[in-house]
Amino acid sequence: MVPNFARDASAAWLNGWEAHVHAPLARFRQKRVDAGLAAFPGLGFLPPGGVPIKFKPRLKRPLAAPGLDPSLGRIGNLEVRLATSVPDIRRAQRLRYRVFYEEMSAIPTGMTLLARRDIDDYDTVCDHLLVIDHAATEAKPFRKPRPKVVGTYRLLRQDAADRNFGFYTAGEYDIAPLLAANPGKRFLELGRSCVLKPYRTKRTVELLWAGIWAYVQHHRIDAMLGCASLEGTDPDRLAVPLSFLHHHARAPDAWRARALPGRYVAMDRLAREAIDPKAALQALPPLIKGYLRVGATFGDGAVVDHQFGTTDVFVVLPVSAIAARYIDHFGPAANRRAA
Repeated sequence: MVPNFARDASAAWLNGWEAHVHAPLARFRQKRVDAGLAAFPGLGFLPPGGVPIKFKPRLKRPLAAPGLDPSLGRIGNLEVRLATSVPDIRRAQRLRYRVFYEEMSAIPTGMTLLARRDIDDYDTVCDHLLVIDHAATEAKPFRKPRPKVVGTYRLLRQDAADRNFGFYTAGEYDIAPLLAANPGKRFLELGRSCVLKPYRTKRTVELLWAGIWAYVQHHRIDAMLGCASLEGTDPDRLAVPLSFLHHHARAPDAWRARALPGRYVAMDRLAREAIDPKAALQALPPLIKGYLRVGATFGDGAVVDHQFGTTDVFVVLPVSAIAARYIDHFGPAANRRAA
């Protein structure tokens, strides 16, 4: 007789399942029932005094705020919009990885390198602003091509910060006196901003600001704060832009935050009269120049971030300080649509 290997293997598998999986589970369940306990507590089998592991539910609802259209503006092929799904956030994280870790000199952890995404705990409690190029697509095997994400910003409202981890900026600056000096005001933290190199143009920056302005109006924000970065970790090589910000754009006392002790780096590395303002402006990143244009001011002291290879400065922008010409500009820009 020719042995039936498939039949014999199937019988052996069933016998093994019965002896080593099903029977022990049945005995475990019966013991719990006999003891007056639930047969299978929660999602696992807990010893006496054990704490069940709680898994975060899979996100199904839209992420955008009720009453706020996720699409916040469009100029030509470029659209600024809020992320409305977990895949949208992952696309923002991949863009951040590409800019911070591949183009710039950020040092990835093992998990960051494996995922090829810039990820932290704040991503789950923030809103994410995306700039999408509808004329360019991202194609992956077995997936429908999608318009390319070319820019992103992370937005953290004060109510969400208070419910969770606080503001990210508090890891570098003492912002408690600033918040205490402005009671009742609603703050919005701006962070993790990046734009792909070919898109670092005035149009992209304006579109990002149009999206931020629409968000600020919807949530009735009173002031924005956050950290902005200059590339490099040697403050002496950044003496011109740092000194310019210190002497020409320092925040008033009630709006100024100071770098934390132990991380404080003096910004007044050059005397005021030694600075050529025109040359200093040219040395500033486009994002910081954009902050200056709309009326932002800067804190006391810089902070060197060795992981990201940057020197950070504190930025604050009360909505009341935004020049009227920019409010008029960003208002209509937020409603532009491609022809």
